[in-house]
Amino acid sequence: DVFEQPQHVGHKKIEFHITTDIPSVLQINSEKEKNDLYATTEEINNTGFGRIFPAPSSNDKMETKEEEDEIPSEFISRRDLEKNRLSREEMEKYSVFKNYEPGDPNCRIYVKNLAKQVQEKDLKFIFGRYVDFQSEVERNMFDIRLMKEGRMKGQAFIGLPNEKAAAKALKEANGYVLFEKPMVVQFARSARPKQDANEGKRKK
Repeated sequence: DVFEQPQHVGHKKIEFHITTDIPSVLQINSEKEKNDLYATTEEINNTGFGRIFPAPSSNDKMETKEEEDEIPSEFISRRDLEKNRLSREEMEKYSVFKNYEPGDPNCRIYVKNLAKQVQEKDLKFIFGRYVDFQSEVERNMFDIRLMKEGRMKGQAFIGLPNEKAAAKALKEANGYVLFEKPMVVQFARSARPKQDANEGKRKK
């Protein structure tokens, strides 16, 4: 079927060249780009097919490579985090850090004191660096809940793949100044209360 279509159009000569030199490429491309084929085949006859036809497969490889390379760069670098983070002394001057307690380690972190223009993508830019996006499990566990209304405004909960990632995020991002406001990063109060259950302090 694939080879009959160009025949109807009447480019028998060109079709003949393709079938003898590179039938496999024609099979891949003919359905998608019948019209382009004639142009490319003429180029092939002039320049040799080596330069043109390996292109589709190498492009695919390049695209996936680029995606992999982009993973770290689409998130904040450690240097930028450190550069825009308040020092311990500076934190003491802010009332939001006055009674700061990191909380009990778990894989969810709680962020407050966020500027009103902060969006989920800003938080993803910062906290996405603690997630391995090539792992489907980690990707699915990464979760951002940004509160924009009511009493919870300016706060967010971020689910990370594990306690280690959450602890690292807390250590590196606490005090980071985003839109001129320093973020306060703590471990979220666990959804499964540990000692609280015994003390009867369970909060809904």
